[in-house]
Amino acid sequence: MLAVARHEAILDALQRERVVRVSDLAQQLGVSLMTVRRDIEVLEEGGRLERIHGGAKLPGDASTHEPGFELKSTQLTVEKRAIAVEAAGLVTEGMAVGLSAGTTTWALAKELAGGPRITVVTNSVRIADLFHHAASSGSARYTSTVILIGGERTPSDALVGPIATGALKQLHLDILFLGVHGMDAQAGFTTPNLLEAETDRAFVAAARKTVVLADHTKWGMLGISSIASLDDVDEVISDPGLGTEAQRILQDRVGRLRLAAVREAS
Repeated sequence: MLAVARHEAILDALQRERVVRVSDLAQQLGVSLMTVRRDIEVLEEGGRLERIHGGAKLPGDASTHEPGFELKSTQLTVEKRAIAVEAAGLVTEGMAVGLSAGTTTWALAKELAGGPRITVVTNSVRIADLFHHAASSGSARYTSTVILIGGERTPSDALVGPIATGALKQLHLDILFLGVHGMDAQAGFTTPNLLEAETDRAFVAAARKTVVLADHTKWGMLGISSIASLDDVDEVISDPGLGTEAQRILQDRVGRLRLAAVREAS
């Protein structure tokens, strides 16, 4: 395949996915990893994309841009499932568990819907529906209690705003699993939605332990509003694609960094 055709294929993939991995592109295009890396360098020089560790993303994603749930749910599904499986191991019978809205926390909800019996507090309609369908279909061994807080709905299907924040101020959570838009050494954990940041801060304040679930592409992404600093979080669960410098910073700043074992789908 000629270089120009590869470049167009890479840009087409970026328009669909917003974030692409070098390994996936090499497989799709039938070329070496080095060839894809060179193509990405050329495209970055032309301002067509931005390199990230292990891949590329669309250039200059605005700090207020908020992709919808449907788009995000198709991206990095293997990594998100691995992170969810790792996170599920932290949940035990009888816990009050906070699940913020997001596709990685939704993947965790799928792992938890079959048990153990817990109380779930969430601002995600999709997560609440997932537990409801698991209980009504009989696929869940245990029926968990689900508290869906109210509020204004965002493009990522989060319920946010003063109603959501007010509800969270009345609750106490054993553990919170927090999805984020981006991670940054200075800005911490961020989101592109101001109201969602306020609601997520209320989630953090209500929890005895906060665990951030974020795949490797979130490092270096910056939303307009900070939820928490790196030091405010007890654990981060990511995947092995996370760069060595990002790992070093997180290991120094957060309570614990876990890298979930990723197994490619056969």
